[in-house]
Amino acid sequence: MRHDVDKLVLVPDDIDLSRSPLAGHLDAETYVLGAFNPGLTRLPNGNLLMMVRVAEALRKPVFDNHVHAIRWDEADGGRYVLDAWPLDYADTADPRKFMLRGGGWKIMALTSLSWLLPVELSPDGLEVIDQHYDKTIAPTSSLQCYGIEDARISRVGDTYLMTTCSVSPERHSTTLYSSDDALNWRFEGIVLDHQNKDMLIFEGLIDGHYWAQTRPLGDLYFAYPPGSEWRPGPSINLAYSPDARFWKPHDKPGIRPHAGTVATARMGGGAPPTLTNEGWLTLWHGVEPHEIVGIYRTYWSLLDRDDPSTVVRTEHAPLLEANPELTALIDHQMYVRDIVFTTGIADGGDHYIVASGEADLACRITHIPKSHFAPG
Repeated sequence: MRHDVDKLVLVPDDIDLSRSPLAGHLDAETYVLGAFNPGLTRLPNGNLLMMVRVAEALRKPVFDNHVHAIRWDEADGGRYVLDAWPLDYADTADPRKFMLRGGGWKIMALTSLSWLLPVELSPDGLEVIDQHYDKTIAPTSSLQCYGIEDARISRVGDTYLMTTCSVSPERHSTTLYSSDDALNWRFEGIVLDHQNKDMLIFEGLIDGHYWAQTRPLGDLYFAYPPGSEWRPGPSINLAYSPDARFWKPHDKPGIRPHAGTVATARMGGGAPPTLTNEGWLTLWHGVEPHEIVGIYRTYWSLLDRDDPSTVVRTEHAPLLEANPELTALIDHQMYVRDIVFTTGIADGGDHYIVASGEADLACRITHIPKSHFAPG
């Protein structure tokens, strides 16, 4: 589906690595692998804020018969170091990471380390006003030593809540930040444990509780009965909390993959659910298996305002797909294709302003008329 207002607003060359939190730490050249998957919210001044994931990678990760990863180390008050792994033990087929053989489990390390850059946009989201390098969010704990990824920002009352994925050998967890102005953030710690990610906090309370979509991962799923409309595998679950810090999983399932299509064989949350007159509008991603990474598309569902485990309406056709026309000018920097990963939404009046990562490379803003989600 095509949309009249649809453009890239930030690309890798827009990032100034001389102001990166890694600057001056490594005796190796780095570059911006991607500036993508932006959380989105509206600032008190009316402008929009993208919280951009900057994946900073080694220009030459392989040297001296080893492949290298960047890691934040607690020593000396916090510094960035390189870890070297023998090539004989590494599978480097995926440009974003490498797998280590012989551990008995799936073990990987990353060719980049991600940090978060607040980027202020015009009220319509189409022009960059400022890049707030002085407000950068970077690792400060061993539980984030491989980086901080994929921010999602929700405003509940007067408080901004931002979930992020923190990466480390300790766990692959969801962490929370809070703010009064969406520029100065407080680290609240881990809120979901290992491999429970894509956490999206609803932008409003339900019966006095905070609610969130979650997406736990695993290597084992049980079969639905023959003929079921559902496909076993990762699904978008629900949890609720009295304070947005301590979460209880909801008993009922949330959004599940349909057996009739492989386009959503894997799925996860996209933009935080926002309240409409008919219920909670949620944008989520479906992944069709294809080559190494898969084909990522954005879909939407409308959830009951009092019971978000009930889907009021949905559409099986994708809302957004990767758009090669948008990335034509940066095609030389592409390393994966067929990916759009929606991570934010804001009210634009008669339309929604939707923020996505395009090709794990750049930030995309799309205006989608509210009429698109109307019945009929």
